[in-house]
Parts: sequence; C-alpha cells; structure tokens
Amino acid sequence: MAKLPPRPKRPPKPATPRELRDAIAAKALELGFDAVAFAPAQLSPEARQLRRERMEAFLARGFQGDMGWLADRAEQRIDPSTLWPEARTVVSVALNYGPAGDPRFALEERERGAVSVYAQGRDYHDVMKSRLKQLGRFIWDTYHESLKVFVDTAPLMEKLAAQQAGHGWQGKHTNLVSRRFGSWLFLGELLLSIELPPDEPETDHCGQCRACLDSCPTNAFPAPYQLDARRCISYLTIEHAGPIDREFRTALGNRIYGCDDCLAACPWNKFAQNAREAAFTPRAELQAPLLAELATLDDATFRTRFSGTAVKRIGRDRFLRNVAYALGNSGAPATALPAVERLLADASPLVRGAAVWALSQLAPDDAARRARTAEETDADVRAEWELVTALTAAP
Repeated sequence: MAKLPPRPKRPPKPATPRELRDAIAAKALELGFDAVAFAPAQLSPEARQLRRERMEAFLARGFQGDMGWLADRAEQRIDPSTLWPEARTVVSVALNYGPAGDPRFALEERERGAVSVYAQGRDYHDVMKSRLKQLGRFIWDTYHESLKVFVDTAPLMEKLAAQQAGHGWQGKHTNLVSRRFGSWLFLGELLLSIELPPDEPETDHCGQCRACLDSCPTNAFPAPYQLDARRCISYLTIEHAGPIDREFRTALGNRIYGCDDCLAACPWNKFAQNAREAAFTPRAELQAPLLAELATLDDATFRTRFSGTAVKRIGRDRFLRNVAYALGNSGAPATALPAVERLLADASPLVRGAAVWALSQLAPDDAARRARTAEETDADVRAEWELVTALTAAP
C-alpha cells in the first residue's frame, strides 16, 4: 500500500464526480492500462456476509496451505472499507498479459522447463505499481483527493473488486475471466475517499463449462469456484517452501514455476488479445529453458539471470528443487542424470532431497544401490533415501 504523496501547494482543480471519474479513466488508459473501471468501496451487508462465509469456509478446510497471511487479515480481505474506513470508491485497473499461443505446448518438451506465462516477462508488480503511483499522483496533484494504492501486496480481494467494477467475473478456476481478455489480466486498485459513479458489476458467464476444472493435473478444485491451494501446482512450485509431497511430483511434469493449465483451458480465451505491453514480452531465457542448464545455477547466476522477474522472488533453492523434480519427469536419463548428479551434491538440503527423487525415477537400480550407503546429515534428505530403500525392497 503506497504512502500518500506530499500535499501540492496549488489549489485543486474543481470537478464533479462524473468529471473526476472520466479524467481518472482517461489518465489510466494514457498510462498504458488496458482497462479501468469503478466500484463502490462500501459493500452491502448481504455481500459482506457472503464474502465472510466463503472466506471462513476456505480457511476452515485449510485450503490456504502455508499461506498463513490469508488468515491473518481475513476481515480486511472481506471488506475493502476495513483497510481504510474513509474509502468510498475502488478504482480497478487491469493489464493484459495474453500469450501469443497456447502455453501448454511447452509441456511437451520434457527436457525443458515450463514457466507460467505471467512470469516470463518483467515482474508485473513493478509495472503495475509504477503506473498506479503515477495515476495516484495525477489524482492528488490535480484534484487533491485522498487515495491509497494496492498491487497484490495488501489484503484486498482484487478479483472480487474487479468483478464488482465490471472487468469480468471470478470463474470456476477462481481466477478472473474477461469477455475481452480471457483469463489473462493483471489487476491493481486505488481506493478513493470520494464517491464516484460506479460501473455495472459483471455476471457469471461460465454456464455448464468445466474445462478449467477438468484440466487440472492435481485435481486442485474440490468443487467449482473452490481451490485447494495445497494441491495447486502454482502454489506448490512458488509458495510452498519445503519438499513437495510425493503425491504431486509426477503430476508436476516439467512445470518449474507456476501452472497455466486451468487458465489456458478457458474457452473465453478465444476473445483474448496478445499483450501489447513490451514489459511482458517473454524473455528468451524463460521460454522453455533447458533443465540441465538450469541445474548449474548458483545463487549469483540465478539472481542475475532472473533479475526483474517474478521467478527471482522464490529464491534459487526453491527454484532448483522444482528443476530437480522436472528432471526426474523428463524421461531422458542420458541428459538428465549428469544434472541430477550435480544436484545430489548441492549445498541446499531442499535441492538434494528433490535430486534423490529424480534419481529414483531416472535410474531406480542405481538409486537403490546408493541409498544403502548414502551418508546424509539432513533429516528430510535421509528420509528420501530411506524411502528409496523401502520402495525397492517392497515385493
């Protein structure tokens, strides 16, 4: 949440609510946002209660996994006005990051890593925050209206805010779906202390379709509009800090950062447009990089290679954990085994443990032999070797 800039010395420009709304919308589009819309910050009692019931049910079932911050400020996620009681209007802005083709084609190249579309260019947090601050500065300097800026860093339920503002609706995969941009939108918000004319909320257009639900490799949707993050590949490869449960390792395939399957499956993507924002142009090093090459990254080269991208935020060890699992799923021992051998000697126990599993997939007999004499000080890695022994000894 950005701090309010210093008060300008010149007097504010007078404007009616409609004029202010139109000026904000025009400036947002001038700054490069693909869409801008407005919604009331104050929820009706019925809407507030519905959000509360859904959030409480989500948390009660433990669907948040390791993301404890979802529970820490749950009430503020339910009602945007609790973040700032003076808020009267939500200005919801969106940036399109639509890919040029179907990102699922990368899953067929098993010796290469699949990186989620949203992470292949510049970190959207930086792009969105910079432009939102420029928009906020314009509003403050020109009209002296109090405001606060949000970009996925404060407990504001941005997808629900975007639906209330009319950008789209929260689909069965729990992500926003737009009739103009499909499932490919980054969202950001401004809260204003003045009431502005709102847009009409969008209604649900999913109908009987369940393409997104059926596409999930790990069955992370217990029901339409419900996501169990603990089973979601995006959560497992990005948010989850420890070893990934064996139940999901094969299903990871070659996904090393995020998963686009449910987004890419949405039929509304037929109306999607390629991203026009140059910052979101995929970097060559993030378009199906060779897994064996990624396995050579130390901390310094990891930071340099992924500087300015979302990938950098998870850190080198967690990233190479994902790479190790993908190597185990590659089905290409000739090229993968030398890389796995390197990771077995890595300084990080997280990486070594994943490499043990990869070895067991690529060369099970060799893994069983080495498990009998493996010397390991870390408990998690020892457990991986012990499981190799147990599985090979089973009748």
